[in-house]
Parts: sequence; C-alpha cells; structure tokens
Amino acid sequence: MTWWRKADWLTRSGLLCLVLLALGTLAGTVLGIGGDPDEMVGPRLAPPNGEYLLGTDELGRSMLPRLFEGIGTTLVLSALAVLVTAVLATLLGIAAGYRGGWLGEIVLRLVEVLHSFPVIVLAILVAAVLGPGQTATICSIILITIPLMTRVVRAAAVSVSERDYVTSAVISGARWPRILSRHLLPNLSGTIAVQGTYALSVGILVEGGLSFLGFGVQPPQSSLGALIQQGSIYLLAAPWLVIGPGIVLVLAILAINVFGDGLRDSLEPREARSLV
Repeated sequence: MTWWRKADWLTRSGLLCLVLLALGTLAGTVLGIGGDPDEMVGPRLAPPNGEYLLGTDELGRSMLPRLFEGIGTTLVLSALAVLVTAVLATLLGIAAGYRGGWLGEIVLRLVEVLHSFPVIVLAILVAAVLGPGQTATICSIILITIPLMTRVVRAAAVSVSERDYVTSAVISGARWPRILSRHLLPNLSGTIAVQGTYALSVGILVEGGLSFLGFGVQPPQSSLGALIQQGSIYLLAAPWLVIGPGIVLVLAILAINVFGDGLRDSLEPREARSLV
C-alpha cells in the first residue's frame, strides 16, 4: 500500500486498466458472462445493440464473449512467454555480466544476432519452422524479447558485481551461488521487473501482428490479433468487429507501458520519468 500511495495518477491508471482487463477476462471466460464465444446466437454482422453489446460477427456469434476470450488468450500467451524470457535473460545476463570471459562473449554474440533480425521477419520465420499456432507465438515472443532484456540485465550485473559488498563477499571466500542469491539477484530484481513490463507490451504487440498475418492463434480460438484480422475483411460493412479489439489492444499496451514507467521510477529513482 505504501507504493500505491506514492504512485502518481498515471501509474495508478495503468495498473487499474490492467486489473479491469484481467477481471473482465475472468468474468467472461470463467463465469461465462456474455455467453459462449463459439455459439451462433443472432443475425450475421448485427451492429451493437441492447442484446448484443458489441454486435455479432460474420457467423452470428456475439462479439462480447469472443472479445473476452481474445483478451485472455493474448494476455496468457504473452505473459507465459515473458516469464520464460525473464528467467532465461536473467541467467544469461548474469552469466555474461558476472562471469564474463568467453561465456560472456558467446552470450553477447548470440543476442546481437537475434537483435539484428527485423521483429516481424523473425516471428514469421519461427512460425514457418514450427507451424502457425500458440507454440509459434510463444517462441516468437521469447526470441524477440530476450536480446534486449539480456543486454540490460548484463549491464546491471556488471555494475552490481563491481560494488564493494560483492568484492568483500568474494574476498571472504563466499561461493558464487551465495553471491548470486544474496547480492546479485536482489539488486537486479528492479531491473528485471521493469524490463519484464516492457517485454510484456512487446509480446502483446507481437502476438497481435503475428495473428493478424495468420501465423499466430488459429480459428476457432480467438485472440486480439486474430479478431482484428477476421474483422478487417468486413471493415466497411461492420467496423465494430475491428474497433473493439483494436481499442483493447491499444489500451493494454499503453497501460502496461505507463505502469512500467511508474514502476521504473519507484525501483530506479535515478531514472527520469518520460511520460508526464
């Protein structure tokens, strides 16, 4: 609660927006509010009205439960991929920053190779190898987000490893697992958390782009990118098919970035806020 009281209105707004999206998704998918996303309940391409709050799609399915399902799919896939990214990037960054040597050089060269690929090209390449679907989406997000996060964690690990308390621990004969758990990880947790929020927003954007191109989540399952892709076919006749998922996608990315910016100010106060 202390962090909440110190946070500014922009950070609070971002966090509240994310909480509302998560609660809406749980209400729609777990409690079944809005109905079955795959059930054909009304006329095709019906505009938003009292019965169908977000209208219906080309098959007569209500867009509200499909939007709930799409939000949940996008958030779960992105969060799962970013969790894997955070673990791998932390291990690789500490190995390159604290251990250094040939191991650090190998890690840096690998992340530079991945970072040199254009984002969408790398995502399509992964989908071409693994085949379209959720696995390709998760792997694409991991490969796209891990280079920057690894480099940032490495730079922070180098800085921490040069501090006096780490040097004292080494001189006293402490083994590297103890140094890692007692000194490195606690002092890198802020950097990892901030980079994780940035990676999550990138992951949502990658999922949206990959599904829009047809290489991500496949029908009948919904995601924000898949809903936008399906609705774009009927953009002139039924613009509400794109407007709803598009607004939610933008809000989710904006909320995560704003929350991450506030989190950075709290955990890394020497950095200046960029959004005020």
